[in-house]
Amino acid sequence: MAISSSSWELPLVAVCQVTSTPDKPENFKTCAELVREAARLGACLAFLPEAFDFIARDPAETLRLSEPLGGNLLGEYTQLARECGLWLSLGGFHERGQDWEQTQKIYNCHVLLNNEGSVVATYRKTHLCDVEIPGQGPMRESNSTIPGPSLESPVSTPAGKIGLAICYDMRFPELSLALAQAGAEILTYPSAFGSVTGPAHWEVLLRARAIETQCYVVAAAQCGRHHEKRASYGHSMVVDPWGTVVARCSEGPGLCLARIDLNYLRQLRQHLPVFQHRRPDLYGSLGHPLS
Repeated sequence: MAISSSSWELPLVAVCQVTSTPDKPENFKTCAELVREAARLGACLAFLPEAFDFIARDPAETLRLSEPLGGNLLGEYTQLARECGLWLSLGGFHERGQDWEQTQKIYNCHVLLNNEGSVVATYRKTHLCDVEIPGQGPMRESNSTIPGPSLESPVSTPAGKIGLAICYDMRFPELSLALAQAGAEILTYPSAFGSVTGPAHWEVLLRARAIETQCYVVAAAQCGRHHEKRASYGHSMVVDPWGTVVARCSEGPGLCLARIDLNYLRQLRQHLPVFQHRRPDLYGSLGHPLS
């Protein structure tokens, strides 16, 4: 679909790929280096993956290392956003919520900071990954995490209107359709995909979400071995609304860059107006519009 008018004036986004460990200070150092590099290259927004803060060895360590949004770590990222002058998508923060004392469980929280370091949106992961994949080991996110209660309306940023999601959420098209109908132009799936589901499902799911919503999809990913118990697939990428992968990280930690062309998105939606052609009278609404 060659109707894009690429230009250096289009907003540039950076997608960061890291290998988090239980060492929080070292993880911050790695992420901060990538964010500073993104700023140096002219990005207006940098995306970090799920569990950018740490990946623990077990649920007990996860709970011990978690912090509230007002804790020291988010304070460091607030300063980083302000210092670099760019927006940050912090794709999955292990958050001790206001109910921590009662539940002793946390939220998987996607935090969006503006270039002044202010929190402009938070989304708490609604679909928890409780699965058993042969060859990949069991995952029981609910052992330490509470599902979020709601979706977050898309947020205006210098790159476009962003709809927030996290990893396993990409398997539920209802969520992406709800965000698209609420005005999203960019869908974000910060992730830590496994070594079995990654090669089989990662790219095809991201491209499907882009095609069906006619949105850009940005997916920052964890990669490599975090510790003796866990490894992640990597392959961070950006997919355009036609379903083309327009940027992809190489192996190992690093970043990739993509320009967001909202004129291209609008032209595509005009040429292929699928949202006007839906028949909820026949099959209901997949993804009710957000209030």
